[in-house]
Amino acid sequence: MKFTKRAFLCLLPLALAACGAPDRFAVKAPEISQSMSIAFASVEVRDVSLPSYAAADEISLRNAEGTLISSSGVLWADAPDRAIALELSRNLSRLTGRRIASEPWPFEAFPDARLEIRFAELIATTDGSFETSGQYFVAVSDGRRERSGLFDLSVQFDPKGGPNAIAQARGQLILDLAAFVAKNGLK
Repeated sequence: MKFTKRAFLCLLPLALAACGAPDRFAVKAPEISQSMSIAFASVEVRDVSLPSYAAADEISLRNAEGTLISSSGVLWADAPDRAIALELSRNLSRLTGRRIASEPWPFEAFPDARLEIRFAELIATTDGSFETSGQYFVAVSDGRRERSGLFDLSVQFDPKGGPNAIAQARGQLILDLAAFVAKNGLK
């Protein structure tokens, strides 16, 4: 009888933790109503570089004072660096109709260009703005001009929509970034 009581007391915290599992929020790809041409038939999206708070599983917000707020109970559904690289490659492919994939490159023939994105900022704010800034780099091996550029983009969302609204805003922001890079870096 003592063993059963002891086993129950040992397993109780695990059972309670399972009841309080964190909520995970996925980013759905927004609709694309445009198409763009680029100068490359194939592009590899290299791993993206995110600030530590944006690379964490927790969904973070910046308040008016500049403090970052996050909770271990509100998480992204996928690792942000992996998810954003996949979102970028998918959006670029949908926008351009070209062969675009995230690293590691899955095809035998090497890509015409490699795209690297380094985010300086990628954060939602408590007042309803999802903001990003950073730099992109386009590397080519056939002697064509290599490129780089800065980006500074934002989208608005309803803060009352909570994490779902934040996830939707991130999806739109990454689509806007893909269009920006296609227009300014892959032409």
